[in-house]
Amino acid sequence: MKAAPIYKALSKVTGCCFLFVLCTITASAQSRGKVEIIKDARIDSLAARWNTLSNGSGRSSNYGYRVQIFSGGNRKDAFNAQTKFQEQHPDMRTYISYRDPNFKVHAGDFRTRLEAQKMLEELKPYFTGMFVIAGKINPPKLQNPNND
Repeated sequence: MKAAPIYKALSKVTGCCFLFVLCTITASAQSRGKVEIIKDARIDSLAARWNTLSNGSGRSSNYGYRVQIFSGGNRKDAFNAQTKFQEQHPDMRTYISYRDPNFKVHAGDFRTRLEAQKMLEELKPYFTGMFVIAGKINPPKLQNPNND
């Protein structure tokens, strides 16, 4: 029965050590320091270039709309739908994706839903079951009137 007093003494010593460590950490966290930021000069030039490329807004939107012109399980039918669309609109991008069990063909990179809806109305005689999809797009190049 002599072991009990040893454990009591040991717990008091451990508690004191824990309190000492806690006070030391708190005291060191309270001291003030000096932060020095060292950056490469190229970071400023990259930030300026990003701002220029994103039309001065500081950010570039990669979200927009596409028209889904095909959805089905047959790969050949998906490529046929893509070819049919490309014949009518050779300047517009198309994207084929596969998510088990369907292939999907999306057309265009539209910034607004209105533009995508206009394309959908134009394609109604040629494709069935189309609808507008919101998501990430590859922004189309802007027409610059100064570049003739």
